[in-house]
Amino acid sequence: MQDQPINIKKIGVLTSGGDAPGMNAAIRAVVRAGFYYNLEVYGIYRGYEGMINNDIRKLDSRSIAHVLERGGTFLKSARSVEFRTPEGRKKAYDNLKSHGIDALVVIGGDGSLTGAHLFYKEFGIPAVGLPGTIDNDLFGTDLTIGFDTACNTAIQAIDKIRDTATSHDRLFFVEVMGRDAGFIAINSGIGSAAAAILIPEKKFPVEKLIDRLKFREKAKKESNIVIVAEGGKSGGAQEIAEKVKKILPSYDIKVTILGHLQRGGAPSSFDRILSSKLGVSAVEGLLQGKYDVMVGIINNKIVFTPIKRAIIDDKKVDEEDLRIAGILST
Repeated sequence: MQDQPINIKKIGVLTSGGDAPGMNAAIRAVVRAGFYYNLEVYGIYRGYEGMINNDIRKLDSRSIAHVLERGGTFLKSARSVEFRTPEGRKKAYDNLKSHGIDALVVIGGDGSLTGAHLFYKEFGIPAVGLPGTIDNDLFGTDLTIGFDTACNTAIQAIDKIRDTATSHDRLFFVEVMGRDAGFIAINSGIGSAAAAILIPEKKFPVEKLIDRLKFREKAKKESNIVIVAEGGKSGGAQEIAEKVKKILPSYDIKVTILGHLQRGGAPSSFDRILSSKLGVSAVEGLLQGKYDVMVGIINNKIVFTPIKRAIIDDKKVDEEDLRIAGILST
């Protein structure tokens, strides 16, 4: 994690994997911090694929004008099969050296950070990762770039769904992103007064869901919305809805899958600030000799965690959040 600092003059920044609101703000912060410390900053377009194809361009003030408020990533993102091979990584290394790039800032999820870790081990290119994923599933940070915005987007959509659910006494199953992690489901469920929340980490038997719905019917609840993480142990929203329909045929059941809607949109103020703090800290970490690490925020303090630990260690959902969600849904 802490190495002897090298003389860094040029850094490259890239976004990789799934896009997340706030990535542009993070890029902007890296570029601004680079200028502050008299560094040249190069944008690597389309992630590791762009590194292999030498799609690398020097960034200036105009490159980052009016990007803070934009969703997505102006550097683009792509998944690279070739980078997974030693030959692909060697080609990427040669391209970096042709530009004189000394170090990297990699913004993305566990796959992106794994690439940065391998690259450092094989070629000694110092790298700091930024946790850019709406899933909030990286160890070493309380919150990831894009998570807050994704939750806000999901809650806004669920609020609109509740209007029609109430008007027609309907039961809605709303599927949110989170193939392996239930953070979006839990937060959007609490924030939208969901009747139940189904996540990958916990088994929620259909029988228990039926009991919950019957209880709420007796309590004269006007609408029922069940939040389902796409990787739930009980199945996706459509599958669960079909199971419930067989047991409660009188219920008017609808399914909505929010999908990639959650990735888009302008980043929230929180994500803009978080991304900006992490971007500046990444550059300063490199200059201080902090290599092969991910920069995160824990208890509102900047921390550096070895990338290997960030991608391997499990980040568990908060049991207290689940307990509170259960109380509020009764």
